[in-house]
Amino acid sequence: MSHQIILDKVNYIYGAGTGRETHALKDISLVIDKGEFIGIIGHTGSGKSTLVQHLNGLMRATKGNIYYEGRDIYDRDYDMKSLRSEVGLVFQYPEHQLFEVDVLSDVCYGPKNLGLSKKEAELRAYDAIKSVGLSDEVILQSPFDLSGGQKRRVAIAGVLSMHPKVLILDEPTAGLDPMGRSEILGLIKKLQKESGITIILVSHSMEDVAEYVDRLVVMNEGSIVYDDTPKAVFSHYRELEEIGLAAPQITYVMQSVREAGIPVDTSASTVEEALTELLRVLKK
Repeated sequence: MSHQIILDKVNYIYGAGTGRETHALKDISLVIDKGEFIGIIGHTGSGKSTLVQHLNGLMRATKGNIYYEGRDIYDRDYDMKSLRSEVGLVFQYPEHQLFEVDVLSDVCYGPKNLGLSKKEAELRAYDAIKSVGLSDEVILQSPFDLSGGQKRRVAIAGVLSMHPKVLILDEPTAGLDPMGRSEILGLIKKLQKESGITIILVSHSMEDVAEYVDRLVVMNEGSIVYDDTPKAVFSHYRELEEIGLAAPQITYVMQSVREAGIPVDTSASTVEEALTELLRVLKK
């Protein structure tokens, strides 16, 4: 598998050179391969949002290097516009990315900026709108008249219309009800499976990352403390608690079952995995 993004000892300091310096990222080294579905978790202020805004050049590292498909994005002649068309970022609050009079115009904005004709841009936009599960009825509606979940889908469509190779989603389920969260995350997983694009999901929800991601990066105070499969990370649930996080509820349920004398494997991190494990033990 080829390396798509490499971070080499990346540091970022807010207010560098002032009396209010804050070291937001500390020697971050990370390799992201094509087609991965990665979750980045951490409590508020851990540096996860700062980190992902470095990946498409929205923020520039105070120190260190970032390579995208083999090239240092800080090279003097590097094309940042091209990078941002290939590494798309969907912000936590979709209204930050919505500004046109109707949904179609909003989703067309990115392709038009790439220099595509009006017709080509509209075709891309329509395909992207359909890919996120929105109906034809919303296409000519104002994006500001839509529900929170629909706005989130429009924001995702706006990035997808640029045909990115990497899709970064910063807390894409924030403020949504359980059904809306499940729909958005299911949509993202479907997109990743069907298109093979790299997905980077920033979240504070352990249940969300346990269910959907293949690899989990845990941040604390600007540093990476774990980088492994969700199961391996959640086996350190006591250590996670010490940095203000917790494993999914099902991890604690399985620990309680084990402590009650039932010899279950406690590594299950989703309800489905727990059910399979309980049935296995009961059949014995």
